[in-house]
Amino acid sequence: MSDRAAKKPGVIEQIRTSKHPAVSIARDIAWAVAVVAGIALVLFLVSGTWPAVVAIESGSMIPNMNVGDLVFVSAPERYGDFQTWEDGQASGYVKYNDYGDVVIYRPNGADSVNPIIHRALMWVEANQTVMLPLETGHTAEYTAPHAGYITMGDNNPAPDQLSVYREVGGQIEPVKKEWVVGKALFAIPLVGYLPLHILEVAIVLIVLMLVYDFVVGRRKEQK
Repeated sequence: MSDRAAKKPGVIEQIRTSKHPAVSIARDIAWAVAVVAGIALVLFLVSGTWPAVVAIESGSMIPNMNVGDLVFVSAPERYGDFQTWEDGQASGYVKYNDYGDVVIYRPNGADSVNPIIHRALMWVEANQTVMLPLETGHTAEYTAPHAGYITMGDNNPAPDQLSVYREVGGQIEPVKKEWVVGKALFAIPLVGYLPLHILEVAIVLIVLMLVYDFVVGRRKEQK
């Protein structure tokens, strides 16, 4: 009795070696989740922020960033000081074919909307009045309600702080430091279409796993 009990595999071993279709699928899903979690942990440790990657969803940064680009993000002060367009113009620092860093931020600090990926133009203090550039070549006077970054898409006609953003129910305010997710390090073209269509990708992967398990199971039965 004790010999048979000693030879009986444990629960983990039974799950690992089970040929039952449901167990096999659950095992594949668990493996995929573990791999994704491991990659996410590495990205967080390297970038120092989260999300560590974001996908470009609009054409506001064309031609320097395009829809479907997968952008790798780092904490603002990691891998060099964070520089605005004004800072970059003075220092010669260029990122994505223009002066200054591209910032990823949550508009008005809203966690319920996707982060915006635009260039940081300048830092303003509370109640400071500045002249902001427009695509027409003119400028517009703006008084900051509080300290923060003025931001603008490279392909947009005006800075974000002169724009109404319906997702936050009004005008975008200067970007406070605590609203900043990070800065853009580099981008990989087209790969960002995967997270933009994550539901469809997940369905396809699950279907492929089911088909694979079915085909392998049938072949083993025939043998």
